[in-house]
Amino acid sequence: MSVTETRGALGFSTESGSRRTERLRLLVQPAVVVLVAGGVLTWAFTRTNDAIEAESINADVLLTKTWEHLAITAVVTAIVVALAVPLGMVLTRRWARPLAPLFIGIANIGQAAPALGVLVLFFLWSEWEGLWAAALPIAFYSLLPVLRNTIVGIDSVDPALVDAGRGIGMSSAGVLLRIEVPLAVPMILAGLRTALVLAVGTATLAFFVNGGGLGELIDTGYKLNRVPVLVVGAVLAVGLALIVDWLGAVLEEFLGPKGLS
Repeated sequence: MSVTETRGALGFSTESGSRRTERLRLLVQPAVVVLVAGGVLTWAFTRTNDAIEAESINADVLLTKTWEHLAITAVVTAIVVALAVPLGMVLTRRWARPLAPLFIGIANIGQAAPALGVLVLFFLWSEWEGLWAAALPIAFYSLLPVLRNTIVGIDSVDPALVDAGRGIGMSSAGVLLRIEVPLAVPMILAGLRTALVLAVGTATLAFFVNGGGLGELIDTGYKLNRVPVLVVGAVLAVGLALIVDWLGAVLEEFLGPKGLS
């Protein structure tokens, strides 16, 4: 009888404690978000709101601002994946490795700089407003985790597997796309998960460049001293960040190589 079978026969779980905890979190996290956000929205809609509060706390406004926030996040995600993953793949090639520190340094500048400063500087330079004026600098701000994790994930692949692929006649591109990248998927998804949470949080600043989003509710509540508006905007923004983090965890769970589970 194998060790695994013996442990199963004795009643011990072969699944690690950390993995059980992660699966439990996948079930609990969205439920907590729904309960808290639902409770806050119920409170906000059932209380007696004045005219200023009623302008912000209504279904049309909340749905519009939430949709704007999601649109910014979706555009940022598409930009980051389209740029960081292919660039990370190229920078793991032997001929391009000397350039890797340069690109990592550039991406690090984007994340090290204050997010509001990146937004405002891009606005002053481009004179753009709206979705793209917010999405492009936020994408620059969120680029580093995906780029770095793509490079680290591919570099961490067992060289013996790479040699085996070449030994059966696969080209360099074939080894990269059929061996290295699939095995690096968990690391890439972890970086994307981090980038998504950064994007959702930073998108609350999009209103500075007329990009919309839930930041408008937070700003309105703060400036006009309307606590319900401030609380609703903040809770929805936090809830979106947690849901996006949960979706990233689900992707890591189901899209990673099954043999690494």
